[in-house]
Amino acid sequence: MGAPDFAKLPHIGEPLRRKEDYRFLTGAGNYTDDITMANQTYAVFVRSPHAHAVVKSVDIAAARAMPGVVGIFTGKDIEGKMGGLPCGWLINNPDGTPMKEPMHPILAINKVRYVGDQVAMVVAETLDQARNAAEAVIVDYDVLPAVVSVADAAKKASGVTLHDEAADNQCYKWAIGDKAAVDATFAKAAHITKIDLVNNRLVPNAIEPRVAIGTYSRANDEYTLHVSNQNPHVERLLMTAFVLGLPEHKVRVIAPDVGGGFGSKIFLYAEDVALTWGSKQLNRSIKWTCERSESFLTDAHGRDHVSHAEMAMDKDGKFLAMRVHTDANLGAYLSTFSTAVPTILYATLLAGQYTTPQVYVEVDAWFTNTAPVDAYRGAGRPEATYLLERLVSRCAWELGIGQDEIRKRNFITSFPYQTPVALLYDTGDFHACMNTAQSLAEVSGFAERKLLSEAQGKLRGIGYSSYIEACGIAPSNIAGALGARAGLFECGEVRVHPTGSVTVFTGSHSHGQGHETTFAQVVAARLGIAVEAVDVVHGDTGRVPFGMGTYGSRSISVGGAAIMKALDKIETKAKKIAAHLMEASDADVEFANGEFTIKGTDKKVTFGQVALTAYVPHNYPLDKLEPGLNETAFYDPTNFTFPGGTYICEVEVDKQTGEVTVDRFAACDDFGTIINPMIVQGQVHGGLAQGIGQALLENCVYDNQSGQLLTGSFMDYAMPRAGDFPEFKLAAISTPCTHNPLGTKGCGEAGAIGSPPAVINAVLDALAPLGVKDLDMPASPHRVWEAIEQARRAAQ
Repeated sequence: MGAPDFAKLPHIGEPLRRKEDYRFLTGAGNYTDDITMANQTYAVFVRSPHAHAVVKSVDIAAARAMPGVVGIFTGKDIEGKMGGLPCGWLINNPDGTPMKEPMHPILAINKVRYVGDQVAMVVAETLDQARNAAEAVIVDYDVLPAVVSVADAAKKASGVTLHDEAADNQCYKWAIGDKAAVDATFAKAAHITKIDLVNNRLVPNAIEPRVAIGTYSRANDEYTLHVSNQNPHVERLLMTAFVLGLPEHKVRVIAPDVGGGFGSKIFLYAEDVALTWGSKQLNRSIKWTCERSESFLTDAHGRDHVSHAEMAMDKDGKFLAMRVHTDANLGAYLSTFSTAVPTILYATLLAGQYTTPQVYVEVDAWFTNTAPVDAYRGAGRPEATYLLERLVSRCAWELGIGQDEIRKRNFITSFPYQTPVALLYDTGDFHACMNTAQSLAEVSGFAERKLLSEAQGKLRGIGYSSYIEACGIAPSNIAGALGARAGLFECGEVRVHPTGSVTVFTGSHSHGQGHETTFAQVVAARLGIAVEAVDVVHGDTGRVPFGMGTYGSRSISVGGAAIMKALDKIETKAKKIAAHLMEASDADVEFANGEFTIKGTDKKVTFGQVALTAYVPHNYPLDKLEPGLNETAFYDPTNFTFPGGTYICEVEVDKQTGEVTVDRFAACDDFGTIINPMIVQGQVHGGLAQGIGQALLENCVYDNQSGQLLTGSFMDYAMPRAGDFPEFKLAAISTPCTHNPLGTKGCGEAGAIGSPPAVINAVLDALAPLGVKDLDMPASPHRVWEAIEQARRAAQ
């Protein structure tokens, strides 16, 4: 079944309420912290208070003698007994040499490299006893100088070395594009626009912190890890194959209900391994619940790029070439997908929606004495969009062209389109997104609204952002050639029960996306049954076939497509059973709306009849058909999917205080086929909140000398609240994806990708009359006020 036909089926496009919401709203959700195992103990980690130090000794004698203490483990206990946490993506330098890949031990061995680095694990009968004992562990440190900012690391003048394997702290240099051709084009350009940008570091802050429970059974020599994680099969694979060296079938990973992830729960963390390994050493279950202060210190952070970009244009503002250099902060160690974020997931998106013929990008990645940096909602795509869309608006202002007009002059209009940075866009309609967004934003009334703001002593600005993202990272063979150390397929199993109800087992994981509803809609639409007759199971390696989990807006386009392939097999077998019941050839059987019919006759049987016959095979051709109706399929995409859209933001700025108010925000997205528009709108709302939060409020800051985290709580790290947002105006167009059976493209990250540049472009548009030409995120009142004052002094 092709995407156009699928989009017309019942249940598709219906804004059904989420099936899972009842249990969440009534307190019946089952999160990892809700689970208590028999004979359970509690862990507390002793963490480094220093950003960089030699661990001279760890004295656990007093702590070990304290009441309730069951065990204490340090780096000496694991040294030589296991591997370090692996990085899942290999990046090569331009000369073909591999990146530097220093070991990331689960407990510090001889050295700590950021504040929060785990030094020891204390296990006790109660949480309070574990806390008390952890405070009694005495660690003797020899404190070393730290390098914190990626700008300082790039200067190579700090004299600090984090890892012996990378004496200059550089992990890799990476490039894409034809530098010589780009430079030649720049030499002939009529106009060149330049920009320097900082993409601020962020702390993910999911509402549920990380939690894990490690359990070991001596009876069968098996481990179970309950964990708040987005991809349990990947967690198990990395832990067994690379760290503990265990047979995979001896480890079960269960990720029950998860309270948000935003990428930060994709990764294999040291605590997960320590708990799993420690449970065998003590023959006790060990539970650890991350405190919010630990989350700030140790959850993988996001963003943190420093970039310089240039655009070459002709006299009419037509883009001719672009060149970019980015310094990316990887933190103290390589996280699971950290190396792919500033390369494969970033540079390949820098063509954007535009016909720029030539693009050259260089990326230098650096180790610093900060928490590891990895994927955070959008993972490389927000960084690319922010740089490109800030640059495009600056091009417009320098040439005296409207922000909308310069985009329209350079939009791609013909598909498929091969970009100069490796990607092949299959479909899209960028002009339609722009026109719809402008209508939604009532752009024609902006001038009048600007005058009204001025009458109140305020400045008003408008900002545009036209984003594109690549979702459903694929295909596996190409990704493998680019450095991926895992497959990027997905699995779906469809189990039809005798009564005609269905259970779906998916390798995708739901942690707020609503899979239990949208996947049920897909199955119900295809089989012609009620949505209520479909259950969805995920998050348990003991029940679900091997799958790659949820990230990169891949679930519906990759996980949903795998389910569709399994449904193809279900339909093929069901037609044979129906043909037997109606005494016809299966070639003559048609299936629609839950009924099997014979062409040209009035014969028909229902899906429920076929399901019952499959399990009660009386008068059944057992020599030709096996009993049962249960099929599994794997789907490996042939290409990325490419959601895109245009966002338009209007802000008011109080020039006396620097306070920025987002007054209006309009977003038009192209997500292809939409299964449930209410869930999609919820995803966009959430993404917009995070993107606007980055643009105006959020900023992870370390002390540049000591490496202490200065924004280590919600007292210092500003999170957006409901009052910080206007009513979002949303619209969608649809150009269905051409290479998956659903026609879907993905929607989970779009809001966080397109919104930051729209907001900052609006702020700069508002401040332009005062002479402010540049501003980095977040546009906090103090930062905006400073920019206004600097421009005023410069004018005087």
